[in-house]
Amino acid sequence: MKPALIATTLISILALVACGEKSAPPPSSPTVEVVSVAQKDVPIYMEWIGSLDGEVNAVIRPQVTGYLIKQNYREGDLVKKGQPLFEIDPRTFEAAVAEAKGQVAKQVAQYETTRANLARIKPLAAVNAVSQKDLDDATGSNLAAKAQLDAAEASLQTAKLNLSFTKITSPVTGIAGIAKAQIGDLLSPSMATELTTVSTVDPIKVYFNISEREYLKIANAALAAGSKPERVPLELFLVDGSLYPHLGKVAVLNRQVDTTTGTFKVAALFPNPNNLLRPGQYGKVRATMSVDKGAMLVPQRAVTEIQGKYLVAVVGADNKVDIRPVTVGERVGTEWIITKGLQPGEQVIAERGVIHGRLMSVPAQLSTEKHTHGATGAHAHTHTRIRDH
Repeated sequence: MKPALIATTLISILALVACGEKSAPPPSSPTVEVVSVAQKDVPIYMEWIGSLDGEVNAVIRPQVTGYLIKQNYREGDLVKKGQPLFEIDPRTFEAAVAEAKGQVAKQVAQYETTRANLARIKPLAAVNAVSQKDLDDATGSNLAAKAQLDAAEASLQTAKLNLSFTKITSPVTGIAGIAKAQIGDLLSPSMATELTTVSTVDPIKVYFNISEREYLKIANAALAAGSKPERVPLELFLVDGSLYPHLGKVAVLNRQVDTTTGTFKVAALFPNPNNLLRPGQYGKVRATMSVDKGAMLVPQRAVTEIQGKYLVAVVGADNKVDIRPVTVGERVGTEWIITKGLQPGEQVIAERGVIHGRLMSVPAQLSTEKHTHGATGAHAHTHTRIRDH
């Protein structure tokens, strides 16, 4: 009984092992993506992040001391040059003007008296009817009265000017900011904060920084084209990714490199007829430097960099992988321009880590997809999924 039981157990174990070996599924083959090398004309551009600011930012401050009694504009609206923004209580300044007018009238009367006195003495002095001292005193009194009259008129002008300062107007046409003072506040020229700021926004300035290398590249490209760097047209992309419809131009290039950052500060001007752009916004500035005719492009993920060398896995006619060194050019969006090492229409594997010489096959059931890229490199690539055996 025992030998028979042992034999039966061994047979059962062997049968289970055999069934397990037959039921184990074969390892699945990894898939790779093949992309056709495309050839087309590609614009080469440079991009920077810029901040928007008003062309003129007029800081509004009071020029006299007094209580704020009125605000004459709506915050955030467009105001015209000379439009009243705030009013300070004018009563004290109106009284000063009235007092200055009285002083002028007093000095006019005194001046007229001394002038008439001098007119009487001059003929008498000519016939020695009065002494020379009397003539000198009359002349001096007349000159002093004239000087006092001039001083009184200057004081009147100052009083009138201070009275005009009680109406605070905008020096430019632009967008007025939020007021930082309230009705009833005591204002003075020495106050720490401004009343508001008015910014001219048409055109609007965009500030960005460019490196020395970028500056030399732009300058050399412009000189080669027979123009100036300031005439390179600029595009502006807003934070939502949309392209601003108006082109800009360089308005200011700082005279020197910032030693702390190693960059030039550049200011560009963009038309802003609808006041869409406001100070404080950010955008991406793009300058198209040239157009690369007949450039060959592959996805950046298809290029492998090893110790300064760039490699691409090319699928040959025999479906074998050839790891080929290439020379790369500019990056265009998610793609790379290949200047040497590939031919148009060749198939490259859009993945890394493929072994040189491995045989590739294209299963019949797999389909080919077409993908059209955006404006940064508009062309169609053929993407085919193949299996690595």
